Amino acid sequence: MSFKDVFKKSFLEGFTRYDATPENILIVFAISSFFALYIFFAYRILTRRTFYSKSFNISLPALVLITAGIILTIQSSVVVSLGMVGALSIVRFRTAVKDPMDLVFLFWAISTGIICGAGLAQIACVLCFVLTIVLVVFDRIPVGRSPKVLMVSGSSHDVEARVVDTLEKYCRFYSVKSRAFASSRIDMVVELRTNKESELIREIAGLENVTSSTLLAHDGEITY
Repeated sequence: MSFKDVFKKSFLEGFTRYDATPENILIVFAISSFFALYIFFAYRILTRRTFYSKSFNISLPALVLITAGIILTIQSSVVVSLGMVGALSIVRFRTAVKDPMDLVFLFWAISTGIICGAGLAQIACVLCFVLTIVLVVFDRIPVGRSPKVLMVSGSSHDVEARVVDTLEKYCRFYSVKSRAFASSRIDMVVELRTNKESELIREIAGLENVTSSTLLAHDGEITY
């Protein structure tokens, strides 16, 4: 037997050592299903989105199981693995990920499927524990407070001066984002920070020629 035959034999045997019995396959998918459910509920609890995407959340457990099945197949045969790599290389995903946290959960689901398919469930368990702690802790850290948005409508152009005087009285920070004039009417949008929200909105609502005032909170980008 030549060196080429020995190398080829050892190479192929190195990729076919996995015992793909029905019992092992069922165990891998049972463990993967457990972690898939964990990721499903973790996404539902940890993400705070205005519009919860149920279809995206359902896709996360499916990704875990699909990836685990792919890894099992790759381990069973080097020939099949090469063909699968070639087939998957032509797949293109064009759906934009709008929330960075969605990208984190996508990588979490794919990584868990790879780890479980490789038979390293203890690593997947540690990953779930550590990542959950990291997400919870960093979500609770008060990095910054989102500013409030004040919308004021008035029936006279001199309303702006009165609103600005009131903002200087109650706000640590404010910035007029827009002004809209129409004959004798004015609409203002102001970004602000204050600890006296109730007093501020009551005083602005009581100003002369103010027809409406609304104070909104948002979970968008934070201005420092």
